[in-house]
Amino acid sequence: MILHEKIQSQLPAWRERIKTLAKEHAAVVVDTVTIEEVIGGMRDIKSLLTDISSVDPGEGIRFRGMSINEVLKALPKARGGKMPLVGGLYYLLMVGEAPSKEQAQAVEDEWAKRAVVPDYVFKMLKSMPRDTHPMILLSQAVLALGKDSVFTKKYHEGMKRDVYWEAALEDSLDLTAKLPVIAAYIYRLKYFGESAKPKYNPKQDYGTNFARMMKVSDKKGYADLARLYFIIHSDHESGNASAHAMHLVGSTLSDAYFSFSASLNALAGPLHGLANQESLSWLLEVKEKFGGVPTRDDLYKFAWDTLNDGHVIPGYGHGVLRVIDPRFVTQLEFAKKRFPDNDLLRLAEMVLDVVPSVLKEQGKAKNPAPNVDAISGTLQYYYGVREFDFYTVLFGVGRALGVTANYVWARALAMPIERPKSLTTKMLEDEVAKASHPA
Repeated sequence: MILHEKIQSQLPAWRERIKTLAKEHAAVVVDTVTIEEVIGGMRDIKSLLTDISSVDPGEGIRFRGMSINEVLKALPKARGGKMPLVGGLYYLLMVGEAPSKEQAQAVEDEWAKRAVVPDYVFKMLKSMPRDTHPMILLSQAVLALGKDSVFTKKYHEGMKRDVYWEAALEDSLDLTAKLPVIAAYIYRLKYFGESAKPKYNPKQDYGTNFARMMKVSDKKGYADLARLYFIIHSDHESGNASAHAMHLVGSTLSDAYFSFSASLNALAGPLHGLANQESLSWLLEVKEKFGGVPTRDDLYKFAWDTLNDGHVIPGYGHGVLRVIDPRFVTQLEFAKKRFPDNDLLRLAEMVLDVVPSVLKEQGKAKNPAPNVDAISGTLQYYYGVREFDFYTVLFGVGRALGVTANYVWARALAMPIERPKSLTTKMLEDEVAKASHPA
């Protein structure tokens, strides 16, 4: 094909130009940024505003200034559970202060009133081929819900700019209320062929409803895991791909459904939302090879073999963190209290002991400590959710809490449409020439 041939013939020269810029001239400044930042994925460029969450390299994620441990202690617990109400987390993200039990329950009650999913959404999902990826189904369902967007309706009626946030909040509450129902329906439909519509019980909280609708486990504790999972995956400041995708699309005044569908589409990418299933796959590969939990020496050799074969050890390292991810620690503690003798958990603990030292010896990883993905799949696997391609759907339900809070506040503060400036490769090369031969 002519296009393929033309591009292929040009690629070697283009790749060499980019490689030269990245390796030999990374520190050259163009206006206020370096060439390394321009061609390196804009990593660490401080150009986004959010007060919902932040990631400290030495501490980890903070929600409204609170660490994971502080959040789990401050939020009111679900009745009969050890983990907080998800409605309490949503209150914290939206309002900026820890709620009382009554305030957290008020959010839960609001969700219960809004959790009815229109029939046409279920019909659309049923009409899709059985082998459709669950993230495609979730993204389609979210887009379908946009038919009833409050924001879109009121915008076309002439809504004033200073009340955009009110309509944005309505859509955000409607969306987050329906997501557990839709996700559970996708799970039961895709993997078990069940088409019965899940029903949200207004007497149960968000986590309990999700666990019941999923019907995955007779082991005690899945509702608590759902609460914990949704809380710790809810946000990760605005620079990660899924959060930024929602912010970018929302900045055009697209409604929450268009924006969150974009967020899900970013989350579906292998470099973003698939790390949890890849981490679990690696653990299962180790377990299968050695017939159980290996010796420390065997694991050490297997880790090196993985690296020497040109692969990474999934779940280790982080773009911002320089310490062990507190979200990993929280999940590890959760698991050790409930199933300490489980082989996969014991293996995950051994990996924690062995892999960081291997990565340090290799010398490539800036942060060889585990991130949230290194163990989250292990917990889902224990409770019976063993369909790996569904894990990103779980991630998406939790991520909705943080990105919709950001979306509401972006509209409340009248944040402008995003429009960064692009540069050509020739422009960068011209800047290198200027730096090398100043006038």
